[in-house]
Amino acid sequence: MENTPSMVGSKSLRPLSIKGSELCIQSLTVFPFLISQNTLTPKHSTNLFECNSDSVPSVSAEHLTLARKHVVFLSRCVNVCLHVYISLPLSPSHAPFVSIETRVQIQESVRGKDVFVIQTVSKDVNTTIMEMLIMVYACRTSCARSITGVLPYFPYSKQCKMRKRGSIVSKLIASMMCKAGLTHLITMDLHQKEIQGFFNIPVDNLRASPFLLQYIQEEIPDYRNAVIVAKSPASAKRAQSFAERLRLGLAVIHGEAQDAESDQVDGRHSPPTVKTTGAIHPSMDIPLLIPKEKPPITVVGDVGGRIAIIVDDIIDDVSSFVAAAETLKERGAYKIYVMATHGILSSDAPRFIEESAIDEVVVTNTIPHELQKLQCPKIKTADISMILSEAIRRIHNGESMSYLFRNIGMDD
Repeated sequence: MENTPSMVGSKSLRPLSIKGSELCIQSLTVFPFLISQNTLTPKHSTNLFECNSDSVPSVSAEHLTLARKHVVFLSRCVNVCLHVYISLPLSPSHAPFVSIETRVQIQESVRGKDVFVIQTVSKDVNTTIMEMLIMVYACRTSCARSITGVLPYFPYSKQCKMRKRGSIVSKLIASMMCKAGLTHLITMDLHQKEIQGFFNIPVDNLRASPFLLQYIQEEIPDYRNAVIVAKSPASAKRAQSFAERLRLGLAVIHGEAQDAESDQVDGRHSPPTVKTTGAIHPSMDIPLLIPKEKPPITVVGDVGGRIAIIVDDIIDDVSSFVAAAETLKERGAYKIYVMATHGILSSDAPRFIEESAIDEVVVTNTIPHELQKLQCPKIKTADISMILSEAIRRIHNGESMSYLFRNIGMDD
């Protein structure tokens, strides 16, 4: 990319070479910006999430500039959007896979500097975790002043409860990150807010709801005729928050098939229970819990002749969303949207969405989903990179983070 005097300088960091994995940052160059009336706007929209540059707001140079001598950005993710907003080097490249191990060697001095390790969760989530742990530990042993992890999507967040003889994996991941040397974590919309308690370091759990609400107001015609829908009682709180902020009605689908998040598989049954015919255990006076029986599917709330907007935090296996859309169609909803923060969209999710009654699926770019968008034009993206870059700037400058959490209640 040609550099001109109108662009922010071509200064680059020294290579960060990582052998034995796909992780290699060899040329961290400054993303070119045009300077016009003391504002920064992107000259080339290389955002792989296909966010229109017209929708990227101008941000003042003074607002974005960080002290180059005291901050270093490390990242393996090519598709991160932060380079649009941060006038610091962030252009990772990849090295060929050599062996099954990951080795990190930092060729840029990080002694006494604030290091921000930006890691987007890829399809191989276990490799992603190991890459981050090794990079954080390398910065720690290189005497970095602080090491902040930026994980827009926290992996294994759905495994935050005990399942029979399983384990609370998100607690294990949190402990590993803290042990590796992480001093701060920036993430977005944890599956359960209580996951923050698994860490013994500060955690900033940012919210994507302002961007999704903005999308509803600007991109959905006649959204005033919409109703916010929770596809299960478990997501009713999130739906209620959206409904109250948009001044819309609320509907809840009840009676759908139980999923892995239900209490039915919570399974604290050790030793195994003994089959009995009565209501009381034969050897103890302990009442047995009556098993659940799924009621017929019902929709609590009026969706007839309305736009139905289903909201949730994660959309991975889309079968429950497709079933909810079919139920809403049967109840008279004439258009159906699905809004979620993290679009994992694994397996055949794009095909199922394309063939379903869902009109549009809107997710943020916390997780790469370019391939899924090519497979299904119904998938749209809301860019949340601005709030992540602002969080980085405030942490580095020692400013308050409360501005990013304004109007957020305990139930949000």
